[in-house]
Amino acid sequence: MFKGEKTRVFWWGLVIFGVTLIGLFSFLWYYFVLDHIYGSDWRYYVPFIFGDVVFLLIGFYMMMSGVKKEAKSQLQA
Repeated sequence: MFKGEKTRVFWWGLVIFGVTLIGLFSFLWYYFVLDHIYGSDWRYYVPFIFGDVVFLLIGFYMMMSGVKKEAKSQLQA
């Protein structure tokens, strides 16, 4: 899927993708581990989770579009 030369767009997309995964995991961890002690509701986390999903898609799209495909030469006959 990511075969070819990686450009700066790919690497920035990878950074955005990774940071967003950390953010999404921290919200889920906070909810499932700490909120059962203190009590809270999912509706407070919906904007953050929605934003994280949007940034995951943006990062993944940047990673896909940031790979230069190798040109096949016409001299291989």
